[in-house]
This record gives sequence, C-alpha cells and structure tokens, in this order.
Amino acid sequence: QVQLAESGGGLVQAGGSLRLSCAASGIIFSISDMGWYRQAPGKQRELVAGVTRDGITKCADSVKGRFTISRDNAKNTVYLQMNSLKSEDTGVYYCNARFGMDYWGKGTLVTVST
Repeated sequence: QVQLAESGGGLVQAGGSLRLSCAASGIIFSISDMGWYRQAPGKQRELVAGVTRDGITKCADSVKGRFTISRDNAKNTVYLQMNSLKSEDTGVYYCNARFGMDYWGKGTLVTVST
C-alpha cells in the first residue's frame, strides 16, 4: 500500500520560511519522480516543484528563487524548502509520487499571514 505522509505545514508570517517533508512508503522511492503541488482556495491544483528520479528539478515561475525541492533516497523523503513566503503561497500542499501511476498524499495546510 502506497502512503505519502506530508508534514511541516502551518501558519507563518509573510517573509518567513517553512520546510515541508513527505515520507513515502510502498513505492520504490529511488526510481519515482516526486513533486509538490498546491491548491489555493477556489483555485485548481498546480505544480509547485518537481524532482525526477535522476535529481533534475523544476519549479513554477511563481516560486523560483524562493522554493527549493530536494530528495533523500536513503530516507524515502522529499522536501520543499519555502523561503520569503507570500500571502499568495497560502494553500494545501500535496505530495505527489509518480511510480507507474500518480499517488497523492492527503495534504498539509500552509497559511501565510500578512
């Protein structure tokens, strides 16, 4: 059974930082592409950042220079370091794993206050 467990969300003031973690089980993590998506209130889910099994990363234009995705294959964990947070970063952040098919975590809420 595939499980993706996100953690690290919370309430932070604008300009602050948070680090999200996603611990994966039930997949071969080292050959899975991983990503972070977010869904703001009233909006569709969007890709924030992704990292391939080869370590190639990409970020949405809206977070470039502020967010960094990384992975630790030894810990089956993917991270999202979020700096200089803005109110528009508020939303539920979901971990995604692509291992033959897409798997999703339940999400962690990030709220950025002004």
